[in-house]
Amino acid sequence: MAKTPGGTNREGPRVSRRGLLQGSVASGAAALGNFAGGAAQAQADAQATGSTTPTVSFSINGKTQTATLDARTTLLDYLREDLDLTGTKVGCNHAQCGACTVLIDGARVNSCLTLMATLEGSEVTTIEGISDEGELHPMQQAFIDNDGFQCGYCTPGQIMSAIGCVREGHAGSAPEIREYMSGNLCRCGAYKGIVAAVEQARDQVEEAG
Repeated sequence: MAKTPGGTNREGPRVSRRGLLQGSVASGAAALGNFAGGAAQAQADAQATGSTTPTVSFSINGKTQTATLDARTTLLDYLREDLDLTGTKVGCNHAQCGACTVLIDGARVNSCLTLMATLEGSEVTTIEGISDEGELHPMQQAFIDNDGFQCGYCTPGQIMSAIGCVREGHAGSAPEIREYMSGNLCRCGAYKGIVAAVEQARDQVEEAG
């Protein structure tokens, strides 16, 4: 018998410690399925061509890059470790916090789960690539004007996601901005300033395309 918070008894299923652990393991395995599947596919594709180190050509911040790398390499690791573009931050590594957000062909993505082997011919834009000859991007300036950050760790990902949000046409109102920016977490709680920043920069970002 189990007691409810009110103190009444009710019947409930009994879960053994072993059953709980088995369930947790199964849930964890399912959660990792997509990423593991993607990595396995990339390896299979590379092996089909006789190599586990595919060569990929792509553009990063307007500069063409060609890299030969392990098929399991993520875009986040490549940016930070190979190109020293450390503005893209390491957060949860599970695509749940948004700190690693970049733009690929204009669309916002989580770079922590994006395999480099999938980027052939793609155009990648990071926080380092949005300013124009030293002049801040309108979204960067708006974040400053509206105190859209405190510690600043999540800010690069927030800004990249905000640009993507506007380009997607999901910045028409404060509630819509909050909804479509919800994948980017700010542990300092600067959400009010973030929404205000997106509203301020919206028109300029839309005009720039």
